[in-house]
Amino acid sequence: MKKIDGSPKSLKQLLLNTKYTIHYYQREYRWGRKQIEELIDDLTSEFLNNYISGDSREKVMDYGAYFMGSVVLAGRENAIIDGQQRLTSLTLLLLFLRTKMKENGQNYSTVDGMIYSEAFGKKSFNINVDEREDVLNAIYNNIDYKYDGKNESVKNIMNRYSDINEIFPAEIIENSLMNFIDWIIEKVFFIEIVATEEQDAHKVFVSMNDRGLSLTPTEMLKGYLLSEISNDESREKYNDLWKEQIVLLKEIDKSEDETFIKHWLRAKYAETIRETKANAIPMDFDNIGSGFHKWVRENKNKMSLHFSTDFEKLIEEFIFYSKLYIKIKHYETNLNENYKYIYYNAQLGFTLQMQLLLAPINLNDNDEIINKKLDLVSKYIDMYIYSRVINYRSCDYNTVKNRVFRITNEIRGLNIKELSNILIEYVNTSEQKIDNFIYWEVNGFTKKYIRHILARITSYIEESTDMPNNYMNYIDIYSKNPFEVEHITCDHFEWFQDVYTSEQEFNSFRNNIGDLVLLPKSINASLNDEKYSYKVNKYCSNEGNILAASLGKITYQNNPRFIKFINDSNLPFEYYESFGKQEIIKRRELYKRIVDKIWSVDNLRI
Repeated sequence: MKKIDGSPKSLKQLLLNTKYTIHYYQREYRWGRKQIEELIDDLTSEFLNNYISGDSREKVMDYGAYFMGSVVLAGRENAIIDGQQRLTSLTLLLLFLRTKMKENGQNYSTVDGMIYSEAFGKKSFNINVDEREDVLNAIYNNIDYKYDGKNESVKNIMNRYSDINEIFPAEIIENSLMNFIDWIIEKVFFIEIVATEEQDAHKVFVSMNDRGLSLTPTEMLKGYLLSEISNDESREKYNDLWKEQIVLLKEIDKSEDETFIKHWLRAKYAETIRETKANAIPMDFDNIGSGFHKWVRENKNKMSLHFSTDFEKLIEEFIFYSKLYIKIKHYETNLNENYKYIYYNAQLGFTLQMQLLLAPINLNDNDEIINKKLDLVSKYIDMYIYSRVINYRSCDYNTVKNRVFRITNEIRGLNIKELSNILIEYVNTSEQKIDNFIYWEVNGFTKKYIRHILARITSYIEESTDMPNNYMNYIDIYSKNPFEVEHITCDHFEWFQDVYTSEQEFNSFRNNIGDLVLLPKSINASLNDEKYSYKVNKYCSNEGNILAASLGKITYQNNPRFIKFINDSNLPFEYYESFGKQEIIKRRELYKRIVDKIWSVDNLRI
C-alpha cells in the first residue's frame, strides 16, 4: 500500500473550489427523507446548543465543532470512495442556504464556490456527475424540473431538496441564518483520507467497515439486555427471537432496526425533551436519538428493569412493537382502505406519525383494539396536519416535534374511550381551525399541499359515490401522465376586466382554492389558453375526475349515484355555463363544506 494521508478538514476546506468525481459503480444517491431529517436535526440542534439570541457572527468562532466522520478519496481524479451520500446531502443543504441568502440580499459567493466552480475554463458542480447536472442546475437557478423517471439518484435529489425546504427550522432562517451558515462551513469537520491509488482507497474503506470491531447501537442494546438474563437457555431463546425480528426490520431498510427502536422508546418510555431555546440540555427524547443503547442502561430503573425476567419482558415487548411497526410501515406505503389515514399522513412526509401511533398501544391489546387506536390516532394526525397548513403553519420536524412529544406522553397507554376524548379535546381547543380554508391559494408554502388537498376532496366524492379511491394516482408525480393542478380561469386578465377591478384581484381569485382542480398532464397541457366553455367539456371526459367533471352540466344527467350523494350530503354542487368571480366564491364554499366533512371532529368519536 502506497502513501495514505489523513487530516481534519472543515466543510469549506473540503468543498471550496474543489472538484470531485464519483465512479459509475458508486453513483447512486440513495438517501431517503429519514436520513435527511436526521442530518438536519443533528446539525441544527448542535448549532442551537451553541447559539445565544443576539450573537454576532464573530461569536461563531467560539462555538463547538461537529464531526461528520471520514471521507475516503482516491487518485488524481479526487474520486469519492466513501462519503458521497453525506457530501451530496450537504451540497443540497448549501443550495438551500444559498437560496435563502440570495432572497435576503446577502453575499453568497463563498457558499457558491462550495457548490459550483470553474476548472480549466469550464463551470461545473464540485461533485461532478453528468446525470445530475440538469436537476442541480434547476435547483441552483430555482426553476422547475420535470423528472423523466429514468434515474433514481435524480429523483432522490429532487425529493431530498424538497424535504430540506420543508424541515429546515424557520427560527434559524428568521433569526440566525448567517450564524448558522458560518458554523456549518467552518465548524463541521471531516477526516479526509487520501490514497494515491484507488485500490488502496478501497482497502482503507473495507478495513474501516468490515473488520467487525464496531458494534451498532442495536447490537450494543441487545448485548446489554441479554447480559442481564441469568438463565442460559432463556438467553439463547431471546437472542434468536431478537435476531429474527432484526432481519425483518432490515428488509425494509438497512437501518430500520435503529429507527424502530428510537420510535418505540420515545413512544413508550421517554418523559422529557430538550426545550426549544439556546443552551438547553438534551433530555430523554434527544438522548434516545443520539444513543439509545446508552440511554436504556442509564434509565433501567425508570423502565423498571430490576430482575432477569424484566429484561426478558422488554425483549418480548421489542418483538411485539416491532411486528406492529412493520405492519404500520406497510400501511404507510400501500393504500389500505382500513388504514388509509396512515397512508395519507405518510405521503405528506409526517415522520413523527409512528411515535404517536405506538404510544397508546398496550401489550395486552387485542387486534380489534389496536386497529381502533390506530384509526383514531391516524385520523387525529391527519386533522392536525391540515389544521396547521391551512393556517400557513409549518409541520416540519423541528417545528412540531416538541408538541408531538407532549401529545405522545399524554396518550400513552390510554384505553379507546380515553383516547377518543383527549383527541377530541385537542381538536376543540386548538388555535388552528380549518375555517380559513376559503382563503387558501397557490403560493410557495401551499404548493405541495394543494395537490394533496384536492386529491382528498376528489377521493372523498369518489368514495361517497362508490367509485374507486384514486388518491394514489392523483399524488403520483412520477407517473407517465401525472395529475397537475389546473386553474379553471385562464391567465388572461384582459378577458375579465369587466369582472375584476385590478390584475391583483384577478390573480388572487385565480389562485384561490375555488378555482383549482386536478387534471391529467396530457389534458392540462392542451388547455392552457382555452376559454371555460371549451375547457368544461374536457373536464367531463373519462380521463378527468368527478371533482372537475362536476363543473359540467352533463355530469348531473344519468348519474344517479352522484345525484344521490348530493341529496344525501346536502352539498351545494352545481354546474356552470360560465366561470368568474362569483362562481369561484361558490366553488370555494363547496370545497369548504367538503373539507368540514373530511376533517370533522365527529370522526374521532366512538
